[in-house]
Amino acid sequence: MSNQVTLSTSRLLLKSITPAFIHEAFNTKSKEEIINYFGFNEAGYEHHKLMHEKGMETHSVSLYFFLLVDKETNKPIGECGFHTWTAKHNRAEIFYNIHNNANKQKGYMTEALTAILEYGFTALKLHRVEALIAAENEASLRLLLRQGFIKEGIMREDYVVDGKNEDSECYSLLKWEWERIKKEI
Repeated sequence: MSNQVTLSTSRLLLKSITPAFIHEAFNTKSKEEIINYFGFNEAGYEHHKLMHEKGMETHSVSLYFFLLVDKETNKPIGECGFHTWTAKHNRAEIFYNIHNNANKQKGYMTEALTAILEYGFTALKLHRVEALIAAENEASLRLLLRQGFIKEGIMREDYVVDGKNEDSECYSLLKWEWERIKKEI
């Protein structure tokens, strides 16, 4: 598919996914081809189909994320990138997901997030990256702290999970903080 950026880390290929890419996939590929390409289960397929049909961007907010592909198996293992990307204000919210528990706790997301933050701060010209996590999500907290994110506060009843409103802890990383951390490594 056209205009795809591919980043490479030691164990992963990171293939960019944009709204245009998603539309192209759903307009030209079969359901099976889409599921195989993205590594979706049925729920993931339906979620992205709704994005294609109902929209995923406005005149000022979009998304830009990467499919994480294991170099050894050439299989997608997750995704990581930016949603609620507001180019005018140079900010976005980061999200990440590993599809299968067998691939968790192996450092894949640390590897991916390092490359994706670099891409966001350089190529996308972001100044601020936000992350919203559940307080009990210790793995996400460790991941964000390793990257230099700083806790800003709590967004009360911000997400609906299983029909219940839950709080989100808000973390952020500014470009100058990221640059300082890079120099220290």
